[in-house]
Amino acid sequence: MILTMTQFIPPLKPCGVEDANCVHPTSIHKFAFFTAMYCLSLGTGGIKPSLESFGADQFDDDDPDERKGKMSYFNWWNAAMCGGLVLGVTIMAYVQDNFGWGTADLILTVAMLLTTIIFYLGKPFYRYRMPQGSPLTPVVQVLVAAVRKRKLPYPSSQDSFYESANPQARILSHTSRLKFLDKACLVVENEISEGKKPSPWKLTTVTKVEETKLIVNAIPIWFASLLFGVCVAQGGTFYVKQSGTLNRKIGNSFVIPPASIHAISAFAMLFFVVCYDKILTPILRKVTGKERGIPILRRVGIGMIFSIIGMVVAALVEKRRLTVAEKEQTRVLSMSVFWLTPQYFIQGIGDAFTLVGLQEYFYEQVPDSMRSIGIALYSSVLGVANFYSSFLIVVVGRVTGKFGSSWFGKDLNSSRLDKFYWLLAAMNGLNLGVYFLLTRKYSYKNVQRKVVVSRK
Repeated sequence: MILTMTQFIPPLKPCGVEDANCVHPTSIHKFAFFTAMYCLSLGTGGIKPSLESFGADQFDDDDPDERKGKMSYFNWWNAAMCGGLVLGVTIMAYVQDNFGWGTADLILTVAMLLTTIIFYLGKPFYRYRMPQGSPLTPVVQVLVAAVRKRKLPYPSSQDSFYESANPQARILSHTSRLKFLDKACLVVENEISEGKKPSPWKLTTVTKVEETKLIVNAIPIWFASLLFGVCVAQGGTFYVKQSGTLNRKIGNSFVIPPASIHAISAFAMLFFVVCYDKILTPILRKVTGKERGIPILRRVGIGMIFSIIGMVVAALVEKRRLTVAEKEQTRVLSMSVFWLTPQYFIQGIGDAFTLVGLQEYFYEQVPDSMRSIGIALYSSVLGVANFYSSFLIVVVGRVTGKFGSSWFGKDLNSSRLDKFYWLLAAMNGLNLGVYFLLTRKYSYKNVQRKVVVSRK
């Protein structure tokens, strides 16, 4: 709404007056504009982790059919997001270029208002999981209890481990990794008395210990995903800048907006997500005999391989573009913008594997009470990766500038983005090796499920 007002209310417009020679924004416009951008950022930060995890909570983990439905949910969530992205970079970009930013902002404001109304109309039909205190407190309790009992010998059997007797609780099975945390649930003499619960700061349950292990295990996966996020960041930055230098004409008069080429990645992801859910997953279930088809982290790793291939293809295409630019010496080259199709398409397939896989991972493989935080961790992968990409560009630009010409010149034709893409491919190759080492013997959450009769 604020962005819309900055286009229609004269005092909030960039210059404040209808003057073609006025090119500098006024102070009040800058205040309104950045207020709107921060509101969008805060709103997105609230919507993305909460809404996605809330949608997944509508499925019952103890029902086999609903559990399979939840596995498809993340695929269809991303399909919907891709649909929104396609509309944003095609129709909305066209409206902005041909009818003005005010018209586009007004359409988006009305659309957001309608979606909010639709969401609230569904309130009586949603399933709700009430919060059970701070999700971080049990983690701290496990760490404190483990440190207190660090000098105790590790037991020869699991009979000495304490578990809750609450029949309503979701119990996690014990895993053998990170054994130093197991001492938090180790029962010592006279620690449990009848009619009195033990202090959670001295003795915790196996389930709480296993939940803490899940958090500890997620940290290296988060770091290993950052370089993939850096590759994703190129699709909305340098790839778009490349498209601005290429021939974007279709026919004699229609010109594709530079940002619209990004729709190829969204289309590829949308297409492959549907194929994965409807074709690949049923086949993989039959071949592997596993409910999910392939493990979550293996799906993420396959997407990382596609990101490396995408960077290699991007480097080769950019080398071709630079060759054409050197010959033609024009602002817009004769080379078609559709030369960027392969790298965008490969990126879309990689996103279908890795981004959806990471969403599943950070929702499923964290404690139940931290699922919104888990999805926030997923979102932070992309957010931090964008900062990391900017930092990497600054460092690479300064280092290459000291040893000759910088890879990032005043314009793309004097830059060497192809070398930067080769660098990203090499970095992601090394990162992939580390990722495989981290996930080779990964212990997934093992819930002792209640038996629920299928509805079918």
